[in-house]
Amino acid sequence: MPGLNSRQREAVRYTAGPLLVLAGAGSGKTRVITRKIAYLIEDRGLQPRHICAVTFTNKAAREMRERVSQAFKHVNTRGLRISTFHTLGLDILRRSPEPAGLRRGFSLLDAQDSEALIKEHLRGTTEADAIGPSAVQHRISRWKNDLIDPATALSRAEDDFEARLAGLYADYERSLRAYNAVDFDDLILAPARLFQSQPALLEAWQERLRYLLVDEYQDTNSAQYELVRLLTGARGAFTVVGDDDQSIYAWRGARPENLARLQEDYPDLKVIMLDQNYRSSARILGLANTLIANNPHVFEKRLWSEHGDGDMPRVLRCSDEANEAERVASEILHLHFAEKVPFGEVAVLFRGNHQARPFEKALREHNIPYFLSGGTSFFARAEVKDAMAYLRLLANPEDDAAFLRVVNTPRREIGPTTLERLADYTREQGISLLAGCEDPGLAEHLSERQRDRLGAFVDMIREHRRRTANDPVGAVRALIETIDYYAWLREHASSQRVAERRYENVGDLLDWLGKLQKGDFHDKALADMVGHLTLMDVMERQDEEAGGDRVHLMTLHAAKGLEFPHVFLVGMEEELLPHRSSIEEDTIEEERRLAYVGITRAQRALTFTLTRRRRRYGEWILSEPSRFLAELPPDQLDWDGERTDTPESRKARGMSHLHMLKGMLEGN
Repeated sequence: MPGLNSRQREAVRYTAGPLLVLAGAGSGKTRVITRKIAYLIEDRGLQPRHICAVTFTNKAAREMRERVSQAFKHVNTRGLRISTFHTLGLDILRRSPEPAGLRRGFSLLDAQDSEALIKEHLRGTTEADAIGPSAVQHRISRWKNDLIDPATALSRAEDDFEARLAGLYADYERSLRAYNAVDFDDLILAPARLFQSQPALLEAWQERLRYLLVDEYQDTNSAQYELVRLLTGARGAFTVVGDDDQSIYAWRGARPENLARLQEDYPDLKVIMLDQNYRSSARILGLANTLIANNPHVFEKRLWSEHGDGDMPRVLRCSDEANEAERVASEILHLHFAEKVPFGEVAVLFRGNHQARPFEKALREHNIPYFLSGGTSFFARAEVKDAMAYLRLLANPEDDAAFLRVVNTPRREIGPTTLERLADYTREQGISLLAGCEDPGLAEHLSERQRDRLGAFVDMIREHRRRTANDPVGAVRALIETIDYYAWLREHASSQRVAERRYENVGDLLDWLGKLQKGDFHDKALADMVGHLTLMDVMERQDEEAGGDRVHLMTLHAAKGLEFPHVFLVGMEEELLPHRSSIEEDTIEEERRLAYVGITRAQRALTFTLTRRRRRYGEWILSEPSRFLAELPPDQLDWDGERTDTPESRKARGMSHLHMLKGMLEGN
């Protein structure tokens, strides 16, 4: 196994029982997973269709597939499953919907659909003024991640308010069942419950997936832990890879204690530590090790590297956020012109998206190209949401959430009163909204004019749905033209150019659908393509394709899994990092792990920045340096150039600015 160290080789070869690989930052965990897949196929004789590798994002799954295909072209990997947890869960439910309490062609609601549904249930209640739909959605998500059903949530309620929230959870679940729909959390929860109640089905899946590999295991929630436990069974035929020091998603339900739980559930668990870092210099790792040592640990580890000491990490004290951004821009210019560092090798990392604005301004003013990660997702755009809702309704006429989004888009003079009466009637009859529009009994509740408008909408959907059997993509394109969606955009856009750009987004979606139909989904129904599109994170793909030689601006959460030669970790202040909410809620340990993630993104050079004052809510507030800076060894930090500022370095920075000014003049 060329290119692997002794512990990596041990992790690849061990198949005698359950295995936990504690992989520190930059220790080559992906290499271990990909090599182990090849080892299971070539050396252990396991058929690729019996192996499943699971991770958390489409991007990570895509990268793993690419690495497997590129590195092991001689290995037959046909049938190998590499996917996200949610894609695996969707596949399980699509294969066995009825035992899970669903009907075939069920819909998948995204976060916005779920929030809209909760908003409907909140309407007119006493809770509407006390709590927003997004907060209720978050609470329901946490319950589902912890395998708690509405009845259990109600039984555990400590006061009337919690009891009402549990009641909203029950209402929400009842609507999902009525709409024949699931939300993203159900893609984990429903398969876990399915396997708990259907031992024969579980046995069939255990036979199908004989070896499971799980990446980023520290990010699993309780439902994901249970799904892995059920799928691997008593054999414990799995390798899970994780790092408790990089668990930064507790707010999303992650349970880093799942690493420790493994030892309780699997007494014969083997633990292999990967602590050799292939990314960062010794000085950077020294800071990371010292910082994270302040957190309690189940598994102790200390990263080390053979890359040498490297540059001394620096701390820049700035007067305010504008000065902070200006100094970082100046440093980037110096790196680019004096040290010939490409812009694409530089990253500016911050705790929250709101910190990005002054850096964008400074970089623009200095003609420094940059890319801001985490902009508006492709699927979050209103026009794409509309087109997706039409797609979902064509694929599944019982998708009530999709119906509600598009029944009056473009406007068809179908008012809220009409829809409320329709919803009340269909709920009593146990039928979908679309089916209710044609039900004879609706005449007792709506006027003839109201029914005619609903009927015209139904006729249009049914006509185009019939066409999807032979030409799914053509039917969707025809529907978009029939409703004259471009005119609707023109009516609501601020300019014709904006309308055209939004209509191009709809075209991109339909082009994407066409590529799916010609590719992996050539023999699949529209419902399969719609389910795939709903799970896709197109923004990540756009980020990759954007590429180019540009400075990376991103949050610390978004930077996880990435690495850059030069990193600026900005805003090292109390109430920023650590965040104010973590100080109030006493969750400093996760913030320390977040800072650790930021430090370990740096390969060669690391610079911290902080300000003396910062504007908050329109007022200047004096800033306090982050406690995390105080936890770092002072002799390993260069504060404001005290250790490295020389006449030569000042001259080099001056030349950088001259180069920049010359470039600007030549550009004009």
